[in-house]
Amino acid sequence: MTESQIAPNVHTIQFVRVKAHAIVEDDGVTLIDTGYAGSLPRLTKALAELGRTVEQVRRVICTHGHPDHAGGARALADLGIEILIHPADAANLDVDFKSVIRKPSRGRFFAAMTPPLPTFTPLADGDVVPVLGGLEVIHTPGHTPGSICLYARTRGLLFVGDVLQRRFGRVSAASGLYSDDPATARASLQRLADLDVKTVVFSHYPPLVEETMATLTKLARQVSEH
Repeated sequence: MTESQIAPNVHTIQFVRVKAHAIVEDDGVTLIDTGYAGSLPRLTKALAELGRTVEQVRRVICTHGHPDHAGGARALADLGIEILIHPADAANLDVDFKSVIRKPSRGRFFAAMTPPLPTFTPLADGDVVPVLGGLEVIHTPGHTPGSICLYARTRGLLFVGDVLQRRFGRVSAASGLYSDDPATARASLQRLADLDVKTVVFSHYPPLVEETMATLTKLARQVSEH
């Protein structure tokens, strides 16, 4: 595998302080997250290194609406690329800073930093995106109302966005500092415990490839005990 490749057909694209992931298949490219607004030149370069172009991107899946994950989605939507996102987060992107000042909250502030989408395809819990043999949407709210994980069952791959973090090698729930509802974010982890996972793919940390299922089970148990 190449340096950027974390699994067959799956490549990491490093943006400023965040990773996106490109699923490269014969019929085109699926992107998971986009980096901040202004990331299109870096994306173009990264795709060229994979032998692909932006024009070959079929769809973009945003794990949630924070600016480091969905900030670049508007530019891609303007090129006619389909953007898939949970509607709870898409709706929040219409918030502007004047509205945030009138009714401040952490989540509304982050939403106001992300350019709104002219159009999007809504994702619901249980939807399956036709890539990697079927990429299942798991709604895991709390970090944001529309945070999702993406599970490639046949590959044992779980893309967690910011639903999980791996600081100093320790896997834990989403950061309370950046989450809308930390308690709900922790409770959402119970949905991941029964999955057959070989690799957990994070947005800000290296993938977890050892004791993945034991780690997810332990997190779920810790949540249920509190």
